[in-house]
Amino acid sequence: MLWIALAINAGMFIAEIAAGVLAGSAALQADALDFFADAANYAISLAVLGMTLRWRAGAALLKGASMGVFGLWVMGTVVWHAVHGSVPHAPTMGAVGALALVMNLICLVLLTAFRDGDANMRSVWICSRNDVIANIAVLLAALGVFGTGIGWPDFTVAALMASLALYGAAQILRDATREWRSVRPMPAPLPMLRPTK
Repeated sequence: MLWIALAINAGMFIAEIAAGVLAGSAALQADALDFFADAANYAISLAVLGMTLRWRAGAALLKGASMGVFGLWVMGTVVWHAVHGSVPHAPTMGAVGALALVMNLICLVLLTAFRDGDANMRSVWICSRNDVIANIAVLLAALGVFGTGIGWPDFTVAALMASLALYGAAQILRDATREWRSVRPMPAPLPMLRPTK
């Protein structure tokens, strides 16, 4: 399931980052980078699958931190587009946003079984859930841009996506920190004592 989700997210990152740049949409670019972050997160999850709880909790800490950085980056992008008064291409936003929603719904269904697992696997499901919510918001932003002819619906949705990423990061970091602290590290081996003469 993780390999399928990884392939979907990597492919959608390439498609959506190109569409976001061409359309001049902060929301699409934010969603594209979210696809990239998710692909990286799935790769990390696959790498630590079967390892000890401490390793999996450490991976979840890394994912939570990366999601938080992503949220802050999107906030900066929103400010840049707002200052420059960008107006994205609404039809492109709508078409790409609809495709992204379908792909993320597939991932969410595939990964629902993992939502009650450890912090690492819960983080995978949280990312997918956030993506579906974000895609619906992108579609609403496309409608707003189309109806008003201004970029503020796009900026608003991008800011909401950043807030959602920061909230998800806080959830993941909280769960991972609890699991990290619950597992004591293995004690260091005692040095070999040589017999005295």
